[in-house]
Amino acid sequence: MRARQLVCGIWSLCFMFCLFCIFLHQTTAKRKLKFVSLVFRHGEHTPQEFFPTDKHKEIARQQGYSQLTKLGIQQQYELGQYMRRRYSHFLSVVYKQCEIYVQSTDCDHTLMSAQASLAGLYPPTQDQIWNSRILWQPIPVHTVPLSHDNLLYLPFSHCSKYKELLRETFATRNFQRQFKHYKQFLKFLATHTGYPLKKLTTERIWKLSDTLQYEHAATIAALQMALNVFNGKLPPHSACHFFELYQEKNGQYTIEMYYRNNSLREPHPLTLPGCKFRCPLERFTHLVSPILVHHWTRECRM
Repeated sequence: MRARQLVCGIWSLCFMFCLFCIFLHQTTAKRKLKFVSLVFRHGEHTPQEFFPTDKHKEIARQQGYSQLTKLGIQQQYELGQYMRRRYSHFLSVVYKQCEIYVQSTDCDHTLMSAQASLAGLYPPTQDQIWNSRILWQPIPVHTVPLSHDNLLYLPFSHCSKYKELLRETFATRNFQRQFKHYKQFLKFLATHTGYPLKKLTTERIWKLSDTLQYEHAATIAALQMALNVFNGKLPPHSACHFFELYQEKNGQYTIEMYYRNNSLREPHPLTLPGCKFRCPLERFTHLVSPILVHHWTRECRM
């Protein structure tokens, strides 16, 4: 639990391998949408690595490791189009630097995902069209080296405190009890992947999952586990968690959360345990305060 809190306790800053932060004042008399923070997962990509006995290594030779596929580009572009529809009353039609900030992990497929989503969100119009044959415009995507990424990149391998809490978690009776159920499965993995059983670490198994299922959804899963709204299922490609900050008619602020894990239906409303769906900002802040990390460098030290 402590390890999960350290990993997940930065919800207020966390973005899913990519972040969109949108801010724009409105002048309507109704409740006002004031700020939006989106945490979304990257699109489908080629595996990060192949296991020794893998028969599909030619895919990586052709496209490269961890590269967004055509389907992945389409998934992210569609997500950007959905955001344009959802926030058409909130965002300017044309791209404005002051309205949006985007941050991604420093990985090819997440950077490409951010760019594809921006292409769907901000197709150039009017004076921003620089080439009538290319309805695309460059928009900044910010990142930091993985070795310095305390926000998005999991696992936090450069944080000694995280490693210690992870070891404590693995040593708990509950974890060991659950682990016993998978011993035969681990032997199966070792036999069919070519990895020695002793080298099937947690990180190695994560990468195997990525290779076999094209999954690496740790950021959104960690965020939702911290908020206690996780449905127990791995977030699909291009899944998106929404935070929307509203100013009510009485001047008070509320937060609404939504989860989009299916492009064919509207996002699911999410309610933070201990609060109502339209959660007052003060109450929301109070409920998540136990899992927030306030001094990252200090708390990472042993």
